[in-house]
Amino acid sequence: MPVIPTLESRLAWRERCSRPHVMHQRWEKLAFLHWRWNPDEIQRTLPPGLFVDTFQGDAWLAIVPFYMRGIRPRFLPSVPGISDFLELNVRTYVHDEQGRPGVWFYSLDCNQPLAVWTARTFFRLPYQHARMEACDSFLECAGPAGLSESSRGLEHSKTLSQAAEIRRESWIDYTCQRLGQSASSRYRYQVSGETHPAEPGSLEFFLAERYLLFAHTPRGIRCGQVHHTPYPLANVKLETWNLEPLLQAGFTDPRRPPDHVIGSPGVDVRVYPLTA
Repeated sequence: MPVIPTLESRLAWRERCSRPHVMHQRWEKLAFLHWRWNPDEIQRTLPPGLFVDTFQGDAWLAIVPFYMRGIRPRFLPSVPGISDFLELNVRTYVHDEQGRPGVWFYSLDCNQPLAVWTARTFFRLPYQHARMEACDSFLECAGPAGLSESSRGLEHSKTLSQAAEIRRESWIDYTCQRLGQSASSRYRYQVSGETHPAEPGSLEFFLAERYLLFAHTPRGIRCGQVHHTPYPLANVKLETWNLEPLLQAGFTDPRRPPDHVIGSPGVDVRVYPLTA
């Protein structure tokens, strides 16, 4: 029988790994859109060796749009036009036979071809090429060419304090169309400027505090690890959302809005290589 993760074991994975990391990343402007799901249905989608992780009997399925910034190998600098891009993933929560709690990705859409190749090759993750764009109503748009200044940006006459207030109230308009697919998805959301940590043992902690991922490789299931400070979580106003990524992953339409929505302004991340 597999070991069931305990709160103590979940907290232990927050500690920095003693192995050398291989990449630096920053994840920004995240929106976690979660739906409760039947655990048996999730389990049927998992490879042997992984088991659905539940909170009070429920499994969870998520769509997560966000910005990737400053992506670079450990000993190299960031490269303009390559290191900043967008990612949208579909995920659920699992553990292995040892009781290690982590994330299982069904898909990761990305608009940076080199990032797609790197993730597929070295981390065996199901990255997909996509046309993506995200516009911040305060300052910037991100698309195929990286970041560009928006015409809706701050006027020169505004003070720094006014700028900070506008940034806290900015809306993100995020679109994604996977290459080869006619359907596209759109998300319009606002991440609050007021943040809080997840309370250990809470649903927010179960969903957000994940430091392991699992990948299905020719040698079987492998485990990857990341390290970052606990997410500064923030309330999210969600104006527009789309289920297309869930449908592309083979799930049925839940016919309801997300059951839980939370966000984060971002974290700095260290990424470690896959291990057994």
